Amino acid sequence: MDKKMISLLSLCNKAGKLVAGEYSCEKALQSGAGQLVIIAIDASQNTKKKFLNKSFYYRVDAFEYGKREEISNAIGKENRVTVVITDEGFAKGIKNIITNDVGVESCERE
Repeated sequence: MDKKMISLLSLCNKAGKLVAGEYSCEKALQSGAGQLVIIAIDASQNTKKKFLNKSFYYRVDAFEYGKREEISNAIGKENRVTVVITDEGFAKGIKNIITNDVGVESCERE
């Protein structure tokens, strides 16, 4: 995971603009607060499918990026595979880093 991405996720978490964990992420998407979904590449297939479907339904961009351990360390919480960014500015910055990273494919659906 890129150092800029780790810093931005950490800052986003400290600012209270990031939600982590399955239940909290679901609630953020359902409430309309979600701006961007990040799913760890080593998440289970069920978790990936669940959050890709939810992000499609709620029209929120989603990316598979980073490993479980990297995401967890960046936000200071253990064993997190999904995070939802709730701030538009942070979401744009993170999306920019992800899309400029070589080999990362978007899970966006039109």
